[in-house]
Amino acid sequence: MLRRLSGSMVPPNLHGPLLVNDLGVPRYWATVWSTMSASLFAETTHVKKLRHIENLYRHADTLLRRPDSLDDALAARDGQTLARILESWFVSIRNQSTVTAEDEKRWHTGFTFTNQMVTWLARCQETDNATRGIAERLHRLSLLYGQLSVRKDNPVEMLRSLPATVVEELYALLDPESEQNPSRRRRTRWRVFVAFVLMLHQGLRRGELLLLTADVVKSAYDRKQGRTRYWLNVQQSPYEDEGADSRYSRPHIKTAHSIRQIPMSEFTARVVQTYVENYRGRPQHSFLLNSQENSPLSTETLTKVFSRASSALSTTALTELKNRTGKTSVTPHDLRHTCAVVRLQQLLTQGDSMDEALQKMRTFFGWSRKSDMPSRYARAVFEDRLAAVWNDAFDDRIEILRALPNEI
Repeated sequence: MLRRLSGSMVPPNLHGPLLVNDLGVPRYWATVWSTMSASLFAETTHVKKLRHIENLYRHADTLLRRPDSLDDALAARDGQTLARILESWFVSIRNQSTVTAEDEKRWHTGFTFTNQMVTWLARCQETDNATRGIAERLHRLSLLYGQLSVRKDNPVEMLRSLPATVVEELYALLDPESEQNPSRRRRTRWRVFVAFVLMLHQGLRRGELLLLTADVVKSAYDRKQGRTRYWLNVQQSPYEDEGADSRYSRPHIKTAHSIRQIPMSEFTARVVQTYVENYRGRPQHSFLLNSQENSPLSTETLTKVFSRASSALSTTALTELKNRTGKTSVTPHDLRHTCAVVRLQQLLTQGDSMDEALQKMRTFFGWSRKSDMPSRYARAVFEDRLAAVWNDAFDDRIEILRALPNEI
């Protein structure tokens, strides 16, 4: 099971996710690995890897019919038992009716964890016959399993942006004034709509959205353009201690390139400010998105919100979503993908070369200069139906603007 280690008696640098068995006792070698590796990953990545490793632990317990069997095999440097556990776990994953890319990651995470722990143990022990034997078994395990692929085939990469039909229906469903809105409370409607607009229009990752503070909207008068310009900063909260965040899955900035400043339309600025001034309330934290219980909105709640919105989509929209993306529901990250497609098309339409457009995309979405992520969206920029949802209306939803106060 995954737990979070925290408390006044625990040093701050040890705060974080922790694997425990059914009795609440820490998984020994997983804890060692976590302590050694935590600084190498963003917390969300760290948690995902621990969940994969926990799956391996549970499989070993079931296979050998005793608790902590993986820890025992690692401590004893029992290459035969480790090989048996890994082989059985691989087969159990491989024989699932549907094997996904996440299953592939699960397998390689578990294998890498076992490999690293055995290598570390071998280096810490005196060189003897047992050490040489485990090194040989480790080498054979690496040759046998290291290059194996769990997935049964190589599926064709599907277009990740949302179809126009789905986006249009989401606008209608999540409009705070809509009678079709699946949320009853007005405060909840505005919270969800703000999240939807910021992820779709600004291309924010889920973690970046949940780190935004209530004063996220920045503005200044541009004399050259004769108008007020708006922007937001993507960064860790300057007001909150990162270790004091009460959320189970604490959001984080993914990489150094993710810290950035991006422009914001007047429409988006007004939506955010309307929520802050009228529906956010006055919680004891600085984060923009506030839950019904006046605590920072969690990643799990945000994911559930879009799952519920997906279930309210029409059969036509769901069918097109399935046909175009292979998915049956909308996730927060789908909105970021959709924003990327639209932004790239806008840049090309305004006359930027592909190289110029891709470099601007890297800055806007927080990718490194060498990242090939922008090019993955290039083939979707000719999808006219998607572009037709916005054109200039991407940042100008007249129906919503009429419902907002004249000043913010």
